Amino acid sequence: MDYHFDWSVIARNWDKLTDALLLGLWLAVISLAIGCIIGILTAYARLSGKKWLSGPVWAYVEFIRCTPLLLLIFFLYFGLPEFDVNFLNKTESFVLSLSLYAGAYMSEVFRAGLSSIPKQYVEAAKAIGLRPWQRQAYVVLPVMFRITLPAVSNNLISLFKDTSLAAAIAVPELTFVARQINANTFRVMEVWLTASALYLATAYLIAILLRMVERRYASIR
Repeated sequence: MDYHFDWSVIARNWDKLTDALLLGLWLAVISLAIGCIIGILTAYARLSGKKWLSGPVWAYVEFIRCTPLLLLIFFLYFGLPEFDVNFLNKTESFVLSLSLYAGAYMSEVFRAGLSSIPKQYVEAAKAIGLRPWQRQAYVVLPVMFRITLPAVSNNLISLFKDTSLAAAIAVPELTFVARQINANTFRVMEVWLTASALYLATAYLIAILLRMVERRYASIR
Protein backbone atom coordinates (compact mmCIF):
# COMPACT_ATOMS: atom_id res chain seq x y z
CA MET A 1 0.00 0.00 0.00
CA ASP A 2 1.61 3.28 -1.17
CA TYR A 3 -0.78 5.64 0.61
CA HIS A 4 0.89 7.62 3.40
CA PHE A 5 -1.33 9.22 6.01
CA ASP A 6 -0.86 12.90 6.79
CA TRP A 7 -3.14 13.91 9.64
CA SER A 8 -1.83 17.48 9.71
CA VAL A 9 -4.48 18.36 7.13
CA ILE A 10 -7.13 17.51 9.74
CA ALA A 11 -5.43 19.66 12.38
CA ARG A 12 -5.29 22.62 9.99
CA ASN A 13 -8.99 22.29 9.13
CA TRP A 14 -10.34 21.15 12.48
CA ASP A 15 -12.25 24.37 13.14
CA LYS A 16 -13.99 24.11 9.77
CA LEU A 17 -14.99 20.50 10.45
CA THR A 18 -16.35 21.17 13.95
CA ASP A 19 -18.27 24.26 12.81
CA ALA A 20 -19.80 22.20 10.01
CA LEU A 21 -20.67 19.45 12.48
CA LEU A 22 -22.44 21.95 14.75
CA LEU A 23 -24.38 23.27 11.78
CA GLY A 24 -25.54 19.73 11.00
CA LEU A 25 -26.68 19.28 14.60
CA TRP A 26 -28.59 22.55 14.46
CA LEU A 27 -30.25 21.54 11.18
CA ALA A 28 -31.35 18.23 12.72
CA VAL A 29 -32.68 19.75 15.96
CA ILE A 30 -34.61 22.60 14.32
CA SER A 31 -36.03 20.24 11.69
CA LEU A 32 -37.15 17.80 14.37
CA ALA A 33 -38.79 20.61 16.36
CA ILE A 34 -40.74 21.81 13.31
CA GLY A 35 -41.44 18.20 12.33
CA CYS A 36 -42.91 17.51 15.77
CA ILE A 37 -45.28 20.46 15.42
CA ILE A 38 -46.33 19.20 11.99
CA GLY A 39 -46.61 15.67 13.38
CA ILE A 40 -48.87 16.65 16.28
CA LEU A 41 -51.21 18.70 14.11
CA THR A 42 -51.47 16.03 11.42
CA ALA A 43 -51.89 13.25 13.99
CA TYR A 44 -54.88 15.03 15.48
CA ALA A 45 -56.23 15.56 11.95
CA ARG A 46 -55.89 11.84 11.20
CA LEU A 47 -57.77 10.97 14.39
CA SER A 48 -60.44 13.64 13.98
CA GLY A 49 -62.75 11.37 12.01
CA LYS A 50 -63.30 14.15 9.46
CA LYS A 51 -62.40 13.04 5.95
CA TRP A 52 -61.76 16.59 4.74
CA LEU A 53 -59.00 16.73 7.35
CA SER A 54 -57.71 13.17 7.46
CA GLY A 55 -57.70 12.70 3.66
CA PRO A 56 -55.17 15.42 2.77
CA VAL A 57 -53.02 14.47 5.76
CA TRP A 58 -52.99 10.82 4.67
CA ALA A 59 -51.93 11.93 1.16
CA TYR A 60 -49.14 14.11 2.61
CA VAL A 61 -47.81 11.34 4.84
CA GLU A 62 -47.85 8.71 2.12
CA PHE A 63 -46.31 11.04 -0.46
CA ILE A 64 -43.42 12.02 1.81
CA ARG A 65 -42.81 8.46 3.03
CA CYS A 66 -42.67 7.15 -0.53
CA THR A 67 -40.48 9.95 -1.91
CA PRO A 68 -36.67 9.90 -1.53
CA LEU A 69 -35.50 12.72 0.73
CA LEU A 70 -32.90 13.86 -1.80
CA LEU A 71 -35.61 14.25 -4.44
CA LEU A 72 -37.67 16.34 -2.02
CA ILE A 73 -34.63 18.54 -1.34
CA PHE A 74 -34.05 19.08 -5.06
CA PHE A 75 -37.74 19.80 -5.67
CA LEU A 76 -37.95 22.50 -3.00
CA TYR A 77 -34.58 24.09 -3.77
CA PHE A 78 -34.61 23.94 -7.56
CA GLY A 79 -38.33 23.54 -8.27
CA LEU A 80 -39.97 26.23 -6.15
CA PRO A 81 -38.12 29.10 -7.86
CA GLU A 82 -39.76 27.97 -11.10
CA PHE A 83 -43.06 28.97 -9.45
CA ASP A 84 -41.61 32.32 -8.32
CA VAL A 85 -41.07 31.10 -4.75
CA ASN A 86 -37.70 32.71 -4.09
CA PHE A 87 -37.79 33.69 -0.43
CA LEU A 88 -35.85 30.63 0.79
CA ASN A 89 -32.07 30.42 0.78
CA LYS A 90 -30.34 27.04 0.54
CA THR A 91 -30.23 26.45 4.30
CA GLU A 92 -33.87 27.40 4.79
CA SER A 93 -34.88 25.26 1.84
CA PHE A 94 -33.08 22.27 3.35
CA VAL A 95 -34.67 22.85 6.77
CA LEU A 96 -38.09 22.97 5.13
CA SER A 97 -37.38 19.73 3.26
CA LEU A 98 -36.12 17.93 6.36
CA SER A 99 -38.98 19.29 8.48
CA LEU A 100 -41.63 18.06 6.03
CA TYR A 101 -39.86 14.71 5.91
CA ALA A 102 -39.69 14.49 9.70
CA GLY A 103 -43.29 15.68 10.06
CA ALA A 104 -44.63 12.79 8.00
CA TYR A 105 -42.87 10.20 10.15
CA MET A 106 -43.66 11.97 13.42
CA SER A 107 -47.31 12.10 12.36
CA GLU A 108 -47.46 8.31 12.40
CA VAL A 109 -45.50 8.13 15.65
CA PHE A 110 -47.78 10.60 17.42
CA ARG A 111 -50.93 9.05 15.95
CA ALA A 112 -49.89 5.70 17.43
CA GLY A 113 -49.01 7.39 20.71
CA LEU A 114 -52.35 9.17 20.98
CA SER A 115 -54.23 5.98 20.13
CA SER A 116 -52.39 4.03 22.83
CA ILE A 117 -53.23 6.34 25.74
CA PRO A 118 -55.48 4.46 28.19
CA LYS A 119 -59.02 5.81 28.19
CA GLN A 120 -58.96 5.88 31.98
CA TYR A 121 -56.58 8.85 31.85
CA VAL A 122 -59.02 10.95 29.85
CA GLU A 123 -61.99 9.80 31.91
CA ALA A 124 -60.17 10.72 35.11
CA ALA A 125 -59.38 14.15 33.68
CA LYS A 126 -63.07 14.61 32.86
CA ALA A 127 -64.04 13.50 36.34
CA ILE A 128 -61.99 16.23 37.99
CA GLY A 129 -63.54 18.85 35.73
CA LEU A 130 -60.76 19.59 33.26
CA ARG A 131 -61.87 21.28 30.07
CA PRO A 132 -61.07 19.69 26.68
CA TRP A 133 -58.03 21.88 26.06
CA GLN A 134 -56.83 21.25 29.62
CA ARG A 135 -57.19 17.51 29.14
CA GLN A 136 -55.05 17.71 26.03
CA ALA A 137 -52.43 20.04 27.53
CA TYR A 138 -52.08 18.46 30.98
CA VAL A 139 -52.92 14.80 30.39
CA VAL A 140 -52.97 13.60 26.79
CA LEU A 141 -49.91 15.36 25.35
CA PRO A 142 -47.54 14.72 28.30
CA VAL A 143 -48.44 11.03 28.35
CA MET A 144 -48.18 10.80 24.58
CA PHE A 145 -44.69 12.33 24.61
CA ARG A 146 -43.56 9.88 27.28
CA ILE A 147 -44.84 6.98 25.20
CA THR A 148 -43.27 8.21 21.95
CA LEU A 149 -39.97 9.47 23.38
CA PRO A 150 -37.90 6.49 22.12
CA ALA A 151 -39.24 6.97 18.59
CA VAL A 152 -38.60 10.72 18.74
CA SER A 153 -35.04 10.00 19.88
CA ASN A 154 -34.45 7.62 16.99
CA ASN A 155 -35.79 10.18 14.56
CA LEU A 156 -33.36 12.81 15.84
CA ILE A 157 -30.40 10.51 15.22
CA SER A 158 -31.75 9.62 11.78
CA LEU A 159 -32.26 13.30 10.88
CA PHE A 160 -28.75 14.14 12.04
CA LYS A 161 -27.34 11.57 9.63
CA ASP A 162 -29.67 12.82 6.88
CA THR A 163 -28.15 16.31 7.16
CA SER A 164 -25.31 14.94 5.03
CA LEU A 165 -27.68 15.28 2.06
CA ALA A 166 -27.53 19.06 2.47
CA ALA A 167 -24.17 18.87 0.70
CA ALA A 168 -26.12 18.28 -2.52
CA ILE A 169 -27.28 21.92 -2.48
CA ALA A 170 -24.02 23.33 -1.03
CA VAL A 171 -25.16 23.83 2.56
CA PRO A 172 -21.82 23.96 4.44
CA GLU A 173 -22.43 21.07 6.84
CA LEU A 174 -19.88 18.34 7.59
CA THR A 175 -20.09 16.33 4.36
CA PHE A 176 -19.87 19.42 2.16
CA VAL A 177 -16.90 20.84 4.09
CA ALA A 178 -15.15 17.45 4.09
CA ARG A 179 -15.62 17.26 0.33
CA GLN A 180 -14.14 20.74 -0.07
CA ILE A 181 -11.11 19.87 2.06
CA ASN A 182 -10.63 16.66 0.12
CA ALA A 183 -10.78 18.54 -3.19
CA ASN A 184 -8.19 21.06 -1.99
CA THR A 185 -5.77 18.63 -0.33
CA PHE A 186 -6.39 15.24 -2.00
CA ARG A 187 -6.15 13.60 1.45
CA VAL A 188 -9.01 11.20 0.81
CA MET A 189 -8.59 8.74 3.66
CA GLU A 190 -7.82 11.28 6.37
CA VAL A 191 -10.73 13.55 5.52
CA TRP A 192 -13.41 10.91 5.10
CA LEU A 193 -12.25 8.83 8.06
CA THR A 194 -12.40 11.95 10.23
CA ALA A 195 -15.85 12.92 8.94
CA SER A 196 -17.10 9.38 9.55
CA ALA A 197 -15.64 9.39 13.07
CA LEU A 198 -17.31 12.73 13.83
CA TYR A 199 -20.68 11.47 12.61
CA LEU A 200 -20.30 8.24 14.57
CA ALA A 201 -19.14 9.87 17.80
CA THR A 202 -21.84 12.55 17.68
CA ALA A 203 -24.65 10.12 16.88
CA TYR A 204 -23.47 7.82 19.68
CA LEU A 205 -23.31 10.71 22.15
CA ILE A 206 -26.83 11.79 21.15
CA ALA A 207 -28.04 8.21 21.66
CA ILE A 208 -26.49 8.05 25.15
CA LEU A 209 -28.02 11.39 26.20
CA LEU A 210 -31.42 10.45 24.85
CA ARG A 211 -31.34 7.09 26.65
CA MET A 212 -30.73 8.99 29.88
CA VAL A 213 -33.75 11.17 29.14
CA GLU A 214 -35.82 8.09 28.30
CA ARG A 215 -34.92 6.46 31.62
CA ARG A 216 -35.79 9.67 33.44
CA TYR A 217 -39.18 9.93 31.75
CA ALA A 218 -39.93 6.24 31.33
CA SER A 219 -42.99 5.32 29.33
CA ILE A 220 -46.07 4.21 31.23
CA ARG A 221 -46.73 0.49 31.39
